Formats: sequence, C-alpha cells, structure tokens
Amino acid sequence: MAMTVHCDVVSAEEKIYSGRVEMLIAAGSEGDLGIAPGHAPLLTALKPGPVRVIKQGGDEEILYVSGGYLEVQPDIVTLLADTAVRAKDVDEAAAQQAQKDAEKAMAQKTSEFEYTRAAAELAEAVAKLRTVQQLRNRR
Repeated sequence: MAMTVHCDVVSAEEKIYSGRVEMLIAAGSEGDLGIAPGHAPLLTALKPGPVRVIKQGGDEEILYVSGGYLEVQPDIVTLLADTAVRAKDVDEAAAQQAQKDAEKAMAQKTSEFEYTRAAAELAEAVAKLRTVQQLRNRR
C-alpha cells in the first residue's frame, strides 16, 4: 500500500475534500508543486488553476482553485482556497465568455485599473478552462 498523508481542501464556502492522499499537485506562486508524504514543511501562495488530488488507492480528482494558500506539515496538507470547485462543476461556457469579455476589456484600455482588473479576470478564466481541459485529458 502506498504511503499517504491527510489532506484538507477548504474554500470560503465549504470543505471540498478531506481524506488520505498519495499526492497533491498544485500551481504555487513559484511554479507547480507535487506534495507527497514526507514532504518538507512549506507555506506558499497558490495561483488560480487546477489541483490534482491523487487519493489513497490511486483514484484521482481534479479541482479548480482561484488562489489561496497551501500549508504542508509532517502529518497534514491543508489547501485554503478563495474559491474551490470540482473540475466537473466548472461552467466551461461561462469561463469561455469571461475570457472573451476580459480580452475585449483589455483591448479597450480605458484605464490602468480596468486593464489590471481585466487581466486578472482573463487569468482566472484561462485557469478554469485549463482545469476543464485537464479533466478531459484524464478521461
């Protein structure tokens, strides 16, 4: 049997996952992270994007997080997300529309603030679409 560590994935709205995992893969602020049992303690910010949870027994679940923090301790991995949803629950059509709207807003360049906000919305929409694509590729 593979080694595991307890993992909690929590958003502001609800606890998305709680259980034993063989590995968790997420987009940290400095690049992708693979967290397995025995990983060194760590605290890092997360970028919007997919999170792969490889559960005890090898089953895999893909989640979308809009950002947050990942804390690794010897006996527990905690992912605190601003927003977290299962990849199967991501509304692909809404993400595509948000991407188009953000690209249009960036092209208009009405103000620095609006451009920055549109860039953030674009990054989030692209991250949602990347999550949906990762779910499709897994099947």
